[in-house]
Amino acid sequence: MLDPINSLAFSVQSNKGVYAVLLGSGVSRAAGIPTGWEITLELVRKVAALQGEVCEPDPEAWYFGKSGRQPDYSELLDLVAKTPAERQQLLREYWEPTDAEREDGLKLPTRAHHAIAGLVREGYVRVILTTNFDRLMELALQEVGVQPAVLSTAGHVLGSVPLAHSPCTVIKVHGDYLDTRMLNTPAELAAYPAELNVLLDRVFDEYGLIVCGWSADWDVALRAALSRAPSRRYHTYWASRGEPSAVATELIARRAAQLVPIAHADGFFVQAAEQIQSLADFSRPHPLSTAAAVASLKRYLSEPRFAIQLHDLVHREVDRAQEVFDGSQFPMNAGPVEGTAIEKRVVAYEVASETLMRMAYVAGYWSNDEQLKLWCEALARLAHRRVENGISIWLDLQRYPATLVLYAFALGAVANSRYASLNAVLQVHVLREHREPLTLVEVAPPWALFQMGGQVMQALPGRDRQYAPLNERLAEVLRPVPEGRLPSAEAFDLAFDIVEVLMGLNFAHTKARPERYWALLGRYGYRHESRDRILGKLRADIGTAAAPGVLVQSGLIGTSVEACEANLNSFVQFVAELRWF
Repeated sequence: MLDPINSLAFSVQSNKGVYAVLLGSGVSRAAGIPTGWEITLELVRKVAALQGEVCEPDPEAWYFGKSGRQPDYSELLDLVAKTPAERQQLLREYWEPTDAEREDGLKLPTRAHHAIAGLVREGYVRVILTTNFDRLMELALQEVGVQPAVLSTAGHVLGSVPLAHSPCTVIKVHGDYLDTRMLNTPAELAAYPAELNVLLDRVFDEYGLIVCGWSADWDVALRAALSRAPSRRYHTYWASRGEPSAVATELIARRAAQLVPIAHADGFFVQAAEQIQSLADFSRPHPLSTAAAVASLKRYLSEPRFAIQLHDLVHREVDRAQEVFDGSQFPMNAGPVEGTAIEKRVVAYEVASETLMRMAYVAGYWSNDEQLKLWCEALARLAHRRVENGISIWLDLQRYPATLVLYAFALGAVANSRYASLNAVLQVHVLREHREPLTLVEVAPPWALFQMGGQVMQALPGRDRQYAPLNERLAEVLRPVPEGRLPSAEAFDLAFDIVEVLMGLNFAHTKARPERYWALLGRYGYRHESRDRILGKLRADIGTAAAPGVLVQSGLIGTSVEACEANLNSFVQFVAELRWF
């Protein structure tokens, strides 16, 4: 019923970190990298040239006739390059690109290497086995911010970190090109050191396997390791161009593997990675679990006797979300930093925050002063930047979940005219490492979120011409949150704009600078009709000196009628000077 790549994507996405990848020379050949045996024969040609002889058309037979032995990589290397420095320089030409090759895209990580590196960064793959001597896989991993543990000798295996404790382990079963202990000849490939065999036995017993670019014809010891695996806890997927060899077919049958016909390794891994990510994008909190959390919240808000249950519910959901945010899906040093990557991360934060957003709307609408403390604590936790070193935009986006939850809470509070509740959460203190704490209104709204200002989100696809790109996205994301409590799309837009105007006014009131008036920006800057309606409503909620209204009593935009009116008047002038027409 399922295409083999679809089946693979389901298996890998639902079993994060369980599948290992086995790469053969077919994956690196696309980059113009020769195989170990091809290099051995090239060394034979160099030896023949040094002796003034011609070894063609069969360098292997020529060498056997001269020495009585099969060509041996280490022996040949010693013949043509006597010192370690000479050997290293000689080997570089086979694996490292010249300027011309680099311009042609040769001897560089392929799309397959990049796709695998992406799966490692997201935590789907943690173990990579390869018969290749090159370092293309390691380079691709480093480009996405992953520093793998590389095991290319028995000594490396002995001193290695256990697989379960390493974010990524690359096992180079035949060695590395800058180490003369590479395995090339049939005799060398017939048996591995005991240390490597023990490690391979663990991998083939405990992990699922994705095989690509490996014919299995020459690597006797690797075939043996696969064959002796005592169990098949997880599935094996074997990607092959055309019909696999007889040896590979026997291994496929022994492993009960699924054959995946492919045109080339690049297309296979790119398609698999895309499908795995598509499945991950759909892995939102189950609607029933979100509905159950909101229903429990309503029940616990209804009576003081549920105070403990309410505390545990809110903190449990924040813990769940924080565990996701701390995971491999949100690396702080990964590139590239461009529109698609930014959107992907923004979506991931939104998905993980969905249940909290729906809970926050209800809490904003109903919470009393005692219950409000829970949401102050929750927002302080969500707004705390847990990592302080990395790429600026990723560091700034750590607070995006706090933005989402704050806006959801504010929508609920405004819907029930709970201005004092909104003021309380906006003034929550957010801890900053080695610096004075700031209030939530200073760090969480979109125009306070980024060091480079709110328009940095113009990098999001389709938002390059928007004045307030992230504010517009927030409106789209939050539109379903009230769950029908607002009668129309127009009513939601008005409520959203009220929230943004109040946040802007609160910032101006609490962080006032005598030399210059400044309010946090929002969509209201160009939604003139909505803004005028809101300002009229707020003036009514201010009341009079004789009868101060709820807005004054809350302290949200001022602590007196005069202060509130002065704030509103300055705000009107501030917006006019924006010239967002």
